[in-house]
Amino acid sequence: MTSTHAASRTPQQDRSRATRRRLLEAAVECLAELGWNGSTVAVVAERAGVTRGAAQHHFPTREDLFTAAVEHVAAERLAAVRAHADGLPAAGPARTEAVVEMIVRLYTGPLFRAALHLWVAAATEATLRERIVTLENHVGREAHRAAVEFLGADEATPGVRETVQATLDLARGLGLANLLTDDAPRRKGIVQHWSSLLESVLHPTG
Repeated sequence: MTSTHAASRTPQQDRSRATRRRLLEAAVECLAELGWNGSTVAVVAERAGVTRGAAQHHFPTREDLFTAAVEHVAAERLAAVRAHADGLPAAGPARTEAVVEMIVRLYTGPLFRAALHLWVAAATEATLRERIVTLENHVGREAHRAAVEFLGADEATPGVRETVQATLDLARGLGLANLLTDDAPRRKGIVQHWSSLLESVLHPTG
C-alpha cells in the first residue's frame, strides 16, 4: 500500500515541480522586461499560465518569488558554464580568453538585467535588501570559484586573486554597458586586451 501511495503522488509532485519552474522562469522574464514595479505576482502567474493562488502556494511573498527566481537561473547558468568547460582550449592564451568570454556572458543577457532590477529595488526596500545581498554574495563566490578553476589560477601567487576578481568586476561593468545598446563590438576588443593582461599575471615570463 505504501509503494502504491508513493507512486500515486509522483505525478502530482512532477506537476508541482513543473509549476514552480514555470513561475521562476516567468519571474526572471518579467523582471528583465518590466522591471520591479511592473513585475507583480499576478503578472508573473499569468505569464506562467497558473493562478495567482498557485503562485502564492509556492512563493508566499513577492520577495520569495523573485529572489528564488534569480537564484534558480543563476545556478542554472553556472551549471551550463561548467557543462561546456570541456570545450575550452587546453591551455595558454586561447584558454584564458575563452574563459574571460564565458565569464562576460554570465553578466550579459536577461538574467543580469533581471538581477539589476532587483538590486535597484533592494536599495530602497530593506526586506528585499538582506535577501539580495545574501544571494549576490553566494553567486559571486560561485562565479569566482569557477573562474579560478577554469583558469587554473594559483591564488597563492601575489596579485592573482585580485586579478581574477577584477575579471568578474570587469564582466559586470560590461554587462551594465550592454543594457541600453548592443555593446558587442567594443566588448570584444576589451575582452581580448584584458585576457592578455590576465594571462601575463597567471603565467608571467621571466
